Amino acid sequence: MSVARPVARRLVSGRLAAVAGAPCAAPTPTPTPTATTAAPCQQVFAHRFHSSPQLSARRRPRFANVRAADMGLMTEKQIDDFTTEKFPRYTKEELDLLRTKYSPAQIAALEAGEAAINPRDLTVQGRLRNDPYTLPYIDDFAETQPIIDKRAKNKEAPDPSARFMNMDEFTQDLILWADKFPVGDVTGQLKTLVDFVPEDFKTTPEGNWPGEVREAAHKAFQLYLESEVGRQNKGKDVDDVEGGPTDADILQYILERSAMTDDNRTTDTSLAHALPSKVPGVAGKYKQAIDPEDQGLDDLGVYQDVKRRTGLSVAELLKVQTKQLVIRTVSNQTRLGKVRKVSAIYCAGNGNGWLGIGEAKSTEFSIALNKARLMAMQSMKPIRRYENRTIYGTVESKISGTIVRMSARPPGFGLRVSHRIFEMCRAAGITDLAASIPRSRNPMNTVKAAYKALLTQPDPEEIAMGRGKKLVDVRKVYYGGAVY
Repeated sequence: MSVARPVARRLVSGRLAAVAGAPCAAPTPTPTPTATTAAPCQQVFAHRFHSSPQLSARRRPRFANVRAADMGLMTEKQIDDFTTEKFPRYTKEELDLLRTKYSPAQIAALEAGEAAINPRDLTVQGRLRNDPYTLPYIDDFAETQPIIDKRAKNKEAPDPSARFMNMDEFTQDLILWADKFPVGDVTGQLKTLVDFVPEDFKTTPEGNWPGEVREAAHKAFQLYLESEVGRQNKGKDVDDVEGGPTDADILQYILERSAMTDDNRTTDTSLAHALPSKVPGVAGKYKQAIDPEDQGLDDLGVYQDVKRRTGLSVAELLKVQTKQLVIRTVSNQTRLGKVRKVSAIYCAGNGNGWLGIGEAKSTEFSIALNKARLMAMQSMKPIRRYENRTIYGTVESKISGTIVRMSARPPGFGLRVSHRIFEMCRAAGITDLAASIPRSRNPMNTVKAAYKALLTQPDPEEIAMGRGKKLVDVRKVYYGGAVY
């Protein structure tokens, strides 16, 4: 309430004097009012205008607080039982097991931590709940939670020297697995494939056996297996045979048995072993098809893809002139760091009016150069040449900020161009040319702009046909075609 106005101030002061008249008007030993006599008036003023009720007027609880132990709801025995159940101490067996996992210093730290914390304090002060709606506030680190914890690796590490088994080792492993089911004697000690080959090939790997020896050994081994099965099952039904591997055992062998020479070691890793350079039993069987028409010029198959795309033979591809024009290192900034690669541009031509450029990028230097070279061969296109030595007229091309201007020149002028355009002209069979680069001299853009200019030359024949005229070459008319 605002009492800034004089009239309101006088009214309020009058009301206060009337209300506080009794305590303030009481006779005092001294007629002069002091600070102690003014205190009751200030207290009355404070109590009259304070928003909260007086302390004596506040509501008090009807009943005093009673402890659960006094009401009989909780006893000391119940507290001790709850503490023993929820916070048990390590037993002697558990400590012996921990000593196999942790060092003596770590065991001492565990014992000091147990001695520093009283489990009864956790029960009384922590107020743990044991109702069905309790929340898992306390974690037991002795238990593994699949959602939070990583899967424990309780198996051995993979054998780094393991390799895939060959046919003999696989057969021996299969026999050893089958011998684990001795009841019924279904398998017995079987012979292997090596027992059915001549003595000269018993120490030779199966991949080096001749074809007829391998086929004869397989047929004899198959007949032996059929006769052995018939001998074991003679006089009784297959369903009546006792023992032997069941369908579940066979499925487990197929899915879980290791095909490596690691004694069927089971590991926690999910990565498969890398295939060896030559898989035993397969090496030498599958060879890359070689075209007899190549005459042994491309046994590695480097030019096979280009040969199919261009229709040229390997001998013709080897005659193509190639030249490295641009090479640079580029990098891509990722969250894992900079990924560096090599970028290269090659030009390729047959020296007789065909020219192509190829651009490739790779993390390896040699792979980038080889890919760019093959792509240049693949992208060769015919270049229009006047008198098989120069271009038609003047042509200009622009790539980004690079401009290349080319002009035809008379015989004997030569190639007065930059070194990259020089290599392109020599690969295409152009001997007389002038070129200028008035703006940016970016190497990659220069090569692309020059190639674009050579492909977009004006064709005088098409211009004459469009105008309805007949084109006559004066040089050929006056010199009788002897213009070289």
